[in-house]
Amino acid sequence: MRIAVMKGLMTGLSLALMAASAHGQVRLFTRADGRKVISDMGSPASNRLHGDYKWLAKQHDRRSAYDAIIEAAAARHGVDPTLVRAVIQVESDFNPRCVSNKGARGLMQLIPETARRYGVRDVFNPADNINGGVHYLADLLRMFNNDFARALAGYNAGENAVLRYAGIPPYRETMTYVRRAMTVYTGRPYGDAATSFAGGKGAHKLAGGFKGNVIAPLAAVLPGMRYLGSR
Repeated sequence: MRIAVMKGLMTGLSLALMAASAHGQVRLFTRADGRKVISDMGSPASNRLHGDYKWLAKQHDRRSAYDAIIEAAAARHGVDPTLVRAVIQVESDFNPRCVSNKGARGLMQLIPETARRYGVRDVFNPADNINGGVHYLADLLRMFNNDFARALAGYNAGENAVLRYAGIPPYRETMTYVRRAMTVYTGRPYGDAATSFAGGKGAHKLAGGFKGNVIAPLAAVLPGMRYLGSR
């Protein structure tokens, strides 16, 4: 009887894994209490930053060995260094050797195309990586008129996706990414009510390298738009 029950559980577990895998990377891990958990966010050891918003909020303006590089790059490109730290937190947890399953590398998780676009020669070199990532972030902030949420969405999904959907794309990964980054940036869980966050008066002047006119964001509410959902 026990064997039959175990076989039934394993069959159900296999089916759940196959169903979940259609939506992204899936892992099976065992919690400290012995319970097996299916997640498409990675293992708990490496990804408290993926689901624990209270923990993420405590990482606000986290200090690291890369502070001098971050401050210099932020000043060079006119970006709030606190925002840069938030991006690094959710991208790599400040691990300069981090490599994603999509090929993004380094502290700010630059894909090869973005690295080439911004002249990053050594993607694992903290100074090169941060300078390229901050330059890209500055361009996105300029493109989206200092709308932090859309700029972050562009950093995750690409600016064309944000333009295509006139806002945060309806991708689960991107919507979750914006919530994480904005939680770290603001120092409090983000996303239950607000869907966009733009710098107020007196904020850093943001400049970027896109050619042509700045594209102003469209209306905040559009038919069929999907924004960050509540937990």
